[in-house]
Amino acid sequence: MSWRVSLDCTKAEAEALPDSGDLFPDFDSPPVIVAEEPDPASPDMWRLHAYFDSQPGWEELKVLEGLALDGDPVLERLDETTDWVTVSQAGLVPIRAGRFFVHTPPHYKDRPEGATSFEIDAGLAFGTGQHATTAGCLSALDRLEVGGAKFGNIADIGTGTGLLAFAALKLWPEAKCIATDLDPVAVDVARDNAAINGVKTGHGAGELLLAVADGMDSAMLTARAPFDLIVANILAGPLIELAPNFVRSLAPRGTIVLAGLLNTQAEGVGAAYEELGLALTDLGFGEWPVLVCKRTT
Repeated sequence: MSWRVSLDCTKAEAEALPDSGDLFPDFDSPPVIVAEEPDPASPDMWRLHAYFDSQPGWEELKVLEGLALDGDPVLERLDETTDWVTVSQAGLVPIRAGRFFVHTPPHYKDRPEGATSFEIDAGLAFGTGQHATTAGCLSALDRLEVGGAKFGNIADIGTGTGLLAFAALKLWPEAKCIATDLDPVAVDVARDNAAINGVKTGHGAGELLLAVADGMDSAMLTARAPFDLIVANILAGPLIELAPNFVRSLAPRGTIVLAGLLNTQAEGVGAAYEELGLALTDLGFGEWPVLVCKRTT
């Protein structure tokens, strides 16, 4: 890739990035978009980089400009001999959450001894704001297992890279797990990541079934239900809209892990599930809390 567009943004804008394929639907090969936190002393100031294999035009620059309220795109041609996407990934800090360590390929040698490590190529889902929600979900799953929770039938809704499904199968290796996403490209990415991380795909115990689905609208999800663990790292609005479907698909004494919501949205999301009879057992913390709900009967 020989052209890079860079622009300043806020942390919230980085965390709200849509998929590159959605931004540029007419591109056979959409640009790779990553975000970084250049200065840890200014945690709200981030910078976006979009890598193109040909020179972007005015329309592409306007699309990128729309991602950041105060950002002015800067276009530069890059040295053809350097893999700039790999260079950009090298600066992305790995996730350490509970027993898990999640890294891009350049950080392979940084894996801590004794950690459960996953390698995920940087992209929108891993390289930007998903760090916060992903780390929160991994920690929540880790706490559930440490607390003695046992799950045998798991669903990861809106799986993205597949990471949370991989983690769930590491924690409960005898479980069946299905991971779905609205985006077929994400499902393909999750399948590739499963191969990279040695996660078996299939229908049986200890295996991951992958499918394209809009929320719970899938024959595969219907056939697998009820689930004793549902993980959904999406957005606050869909979490509220999907609450009745999630609860209908939940087994007695089942658990739901909810993420992708800001702390200002936690009360509304939690109330939607409490109204359906679930108990909030973990309210999470920080700017991007992870809620854990449990059916008590």
